[in-house]
Amino acid sequence: MPGREAEGDQGRWSPDTMMNLRDIHTPVLLERCVELMAPALTADGAVVVDATLGMGGHSEALLERFPNIRLVGLDRDTDALRIAGERLARFSDRTTFIHTVYNEIGRYVQDASAILMDLGVSSLQLDEADRGFAYSKDAPLDMRMDQTDGITAAEVLATYSEGNLRRIFERYGEEKLAARYARFIVQARADKPFVRSQDLVDVLQAATPAAAQRTGHPAKRVFQALRIEVNAELSVLADAIPAAMDALAVGGRIVVMSYQSLEDRLVKQAFAAASASTAPAGLPVELPEHAPRFRTLTKGAEMAGEEEKARNPRAIPVRLRAAERVRKAA
Repeated sequence: MPGREAEGDQGRWSPDTMMNLRDIHTPVLLERCVELMAPALTADGAVVVDATLGMGGHSEALLERFPNIRLVGLDRDTDALRIAGERLARFSDRTTFIHTVYNEIGRYVQDASAILMDLGVSSLQLDEADRGFAYSKDAPLDMRMDQTDGITAAEVLATYSEGNLRRIFERYGEEKLAARYARFIVQARADKPFVRSQDLVDVLQAATPAAAQRTGHPAKRVFQALRIEVNAELSVLADAIPAAMDALAVGGRIVVMSYQSLEDRLVKQAFAAASASTAPAGLPVELPEHAPRFRTLTKGAEMAGEEEKARNPRAIPVRLRAAERVRKAA
């Protein structure tokens, strides 16, 4: 499993800090994820890929419960890799961490036993105020998951045309006031550039009619859209799902958790295509090369139970889908 291992100041995180991280980071649908992957993890040397490692909560549980497995953790966020590396240090002989975007999974792993994808913004990114992901916390408008590369949200707001801003607000935020917000942003930036999240929140609040403000915070969908644009999340995901499915061994399982409808739609479509026969209509006998490559393990998208939602608010929007590889491609 070649790959560039993450480097960083491992000593930055003390045992007390790691205990605090466990307190604030509650893995979503942990037991269900373990249950779905377990049948693929019985063989010695089974390889599990946590394609969105984050702070390592799901990975920690898998390494504890399956002492025979090896784990490959991928993340584009160097802070996440550093924290997870410290959290999982006691499993160092069974772990490899790689700084990469998860659509590159095929470069590092083939014939994986199980793959987990926990999509969207991580707990770490939301809780670190200086990352700029949360509209409720004033911070620099960065929003990059990988702070070593790419355009920031501030640069998007400064350089995109009104039409392009409207496009991303409509497409990635499904925002009904997209045109109005884009117009107000372009007008405001002529006087003062957008540097901090509160700058943007103030303009959005001023642009939102009173009736619309009663339906939720006016910045929610715009911040989501900017984050998706900055990190190319949907285009990356569109490549990552088939790449991950191709990287699975026969009998291997993939579990994907989405947190908004655009992500879940891509996952649903990819699983549906892979679990359908490709035989031409009217063919009397299905040839082996037309048989489905996958079978779905969930009936539609599964959601967290009410108890978990109450305990962990970040589980409220989750949609989980899972599939198992049943044959290699022809």
